[in-house]
Amino acid sequence: MILCLTKQFEEEMSMRARRSCLSVPGSSPKMLSKASGLPADEVFMDLEDSVAPLAKEEGRGNVIQALKEGDWTGKTVGVRVNGVYTKWCYRDLIEVVEAAGQFMDFIMIPKVEYASDVVFVDKLLTMIEETIGLETQIALEVQIETATGLKNVYEIAHASGRTEALIFGPADMSASLGLPTVTAGLPVPGYPGDHWHWVLETILVAARDAGLQAIDGPYLLIKDLDGFREAATRAKALGYDGKWALHPGQIDVLNEVFTPTQEEFDKATAMLEAYDHATNVEKRGAVMFGNEMIDEASRKMAIQFAARGSAAGLEPKKTWQDFRKEWESTE
Repeated sequence: MILCLTKQFEEEMSMRARRSCLSVPGSSPKMLSKASGLPADEVFMDLEDSVAPLAKEEGRGNVIQALKEGDWTGKTVGVRVNGVYTKWCYRDLIEVVEAAGQFMDFIMIPKVEYASDVVFVDKLLTMIEETIGLETQIALEVQIETATGLKNVYEIAHASGRTEALIFGPADMSASLGLPTVTAGLPVPGYPGDHWHWVLETILVAARDAGLQAIDGPYLLIKDLDGFREAATRAKALGYDGKWALHPGQIDVLNEVFTPTQEEFDKATAMLEAYDHATNVEKRGAVMFGNEMIDEASRKMAIQFAARGSAAGLEPKKTWQDFRKEWESTE
């Protein structure tokens, strides 16, 4: 291993990869059976909007079967339950987690509006885990999809230690805000800029304040890969960790957009190595990295690239010493 980092660095580097988060309808056994073989970082089986009311109960059975029978090695896998204000939510949690909790990493909660919504799911999960003797705690992902949820996003982000990510839901948010559009994700005619910028930034700041990942929601025109790439690139530029895929054809675009280049990854890991040496061996708070002075702020920026690259499976190809040799050869 090239990097020799402190325990603090190792903890900051540990994060689940969520570059591409594939939504799979719980009502489709065919789609569920194929999902484990697709290159998405994360797969979530949906019991909410993509499943008709009369198919909810059958969908639970499909999801349980897929969790038990699929090979989910190397993926983050979970279930989006119905919202806490519906009649289906508690049965979604009890039936799915009791039957297949050991095969899943997270529960996704849609349309969260108050911190108490998250607390409800947290407490119920605790009861189920204790009842079935589940040793690994199931994480949470939380969707912000309404004006009320956005207003309360900071309290929501801190509501549970289980939460790992906040997710922006553009379709329901469009309806909640009364936007003049019927296709979420597209630019709104007449507005000179990205009408989602403030919403995305607000969710991002709340996520980072709570130490969470931030995930952009779906792009509904699944055949428009150019538009999809543009939307994903905007989200990445703001600092988002990944985005939803509604179709397998969108996965490769996301994995490419949200993965650092090898050059970026090598520089980030070498910077961390150099800074670690400076602070823990030389007892200095800043060090030269070529022509660049790096310090604690530089470390925080580098850890983002390093963690994302590591989660995506990249391996460093150049050490800090390799960079030093290059600098010395050009002097």
